[in-house]
Amino acid sequence: MNKDINTNHTFAICAYKESPYLEECIQSLMNQTVKSDILIATATPSKYIDDIAAKYNLKVYVNHGEHGITQDWNFAYSKAETDYVTIAHQDDKYNPSYVENLMAYTKNAKRPLIFFTDYAEIRDGNIVESNKLLRIKRIMLFILRPKSMWGSRFARRRVLSMGSPICCPSITYYKPNLMEPVFLNGFRSNEDWEAEERISQLDGEFIFCNKILTYHRIHEDSETSKIIHDSKRSEEDYAMYRKFWPSGIARILTKLYSSSEKSNNIK
Repeated sequence: MNKDINTNHTFAICAYKESPYLEECIQSLMNQTVKSDILIATATPSKYIDDIAAKYNLKVYVNHGEHGITQDWNFAYSKAETDYVTIAHQDDKYNPSYVENLMAYTKNAKRPLIFFTDYAEIRDGNIVESNKLLRIKRIMLFILRPKSMWGSRFARRRVLSMGSPICCPSITYYKPNLMEPVFLNGFRSNEDWEAEERISQLDGEFIFCNKILTYHRIHEDSETSKIIHDSKRSEEDYAMYRKFWPSGIARILTKLYSSSEKSNNIK
């Protein structure tokens, strides 16, 4: 087998409407030092998506069933025929060595659950590697840097009990060791945190690569930015904190978390 091809990993791109960043995302996946399968999944089929897919010879899967962020993510996840799956967000980009590091870090894992990396933001076309939110998240994830902590259920649940510092598009899921569906309907902003909480209860490893290998784009039209102004966000934050804390502490943490997440606003 060609060492520069990972036949057991898929980038499943969730495409929605006509994102001007979709092609840039695809190019970052095509330019990986180790090649993987790439597919596009969408609930909003269009000539725009089809034309870009044809340009790069990628297959497009259309979700004709129930729509919504969790439904669309589960649909994209289900179309990958490999054990390792990364749900790539159409607005984001990946460092060329993402898959190379995925292979290196998971090579000797006993029971992988998820692999994830540090990340930077893209604001107004510029890569931002450090700001208040990113620094806080790195502090939260510090305990998961050593390989010896990857299998600690206690450590990862303590991390998640304070919020989710894990960059969602940086996550690669190992399907054989995970539950189905991975994402539960009902969450719009914390669907990734909710999935991480359930996965954290499983026997296995949270494999953290302390390198900036994912670039998350912050812009006014992104789903993250829109949800910041939605009251349902606070409701979901509170529901997640209640999985770890009594109601009084959960309310305090919800207010603090809401304040910190405002940095996702492009303004």
